[in-house]
Amino acid sequence: MFEKLELTRMAQAMAAQAGARMGVIAQNVANADTPGFKAMDMPSFAETYAEGGGHMRATRPGHSTGADASMTPLPRRDKGAAAPNGNSVSLETEMVKSAGARQDHEMALAIYRNTSDIIRASLGRSR
Repeated sequence: MFEKLELTRMAQAMAAQAGARMGVIAQNVANADTPGFKAMDMPSFAETYAEGGGHMRATRPGHSTGADASMTPLPRRDKGAAAPNGNSVSLETEMVKSAGARQDHEMALAIYRNTSDIIRASLGRSR
């Protein structure tokens, strides 16, 4: 009865994915002038969720894999043309990716909030 709903697990995984993606984007922006730096990005949430079902994978022996923990994939090299110094970071592209990650995070919070409101209403409680 007190199990975590799949919808809330999915929203939690989506928020974690968006947060991790924002971290990768921030790293890209911080290294925009570093010669030879290659831009990184996270796989899409749909791809990540389909692969792992929203559950964490063990990346090394000894890692725990909680059944209700969200999986955060590893960043991968982003496709893009490199500048003459070998750097492949485009600030314009990073701004677009940042807006998308923010939108994903806000959607996850809205899903979580609406699910909580529905549960409260079904229990006869209001905010």
